[in-house]
Amino acid sequence: MSASTKLFTAIQALCFLAEAGEHSLSSEELSRRMGTHPSRLRNILSMLVRGGVVRSTRGSAGGFLLAKPARAIHLQEVYCSVETEKAFHLDVGKGNASTQNDAGLLHAWFLDLFADIQIRIEDEMRGITLAQVLERIQSTVTTSQLPR
Repeated sequence: MSASTKLFTAIQALCFLAEAGEHSLSSEELSRRMGTHPSRLRNILSMLVRGGVVRSTRGSAGGFLLAKPARAIHLQEVYCSVETEKAFHLDVGKGNASTQNDAGLLHAWFLDLFADIQIRIEDEMRGITLAQVLERIQSTVTTSQLPR
């Protein structure tokens, strides 16, 4: 699953959990609502549990709940919970022996550039909460329902 797909799936699940409030939702219920495979979703939910974003409950009424209010969940913590590789991970070869010095300098420059971009992306994500995502969705739905 690509990075953007994992993050999107995680955010989508968190939105459903936020809407459910104090009622836990099973992975089967979430996957049915989201139209995603239950095992893929369970994998993402377990990452979110390990990241402290979601908590799970056991038993016949068990399922998943947000671990904290939606206003306290930032996209950066969701991103760091579900991504095993950063968006701007650089994997380039070292080049051949005749261009090793130039390739090494270029490689170092790209590593620095991508590290800076990654920091900016995560800083931006720290400024966006799950509550803001839900508000944006709600305002978009409300706007799209206005008469034309």
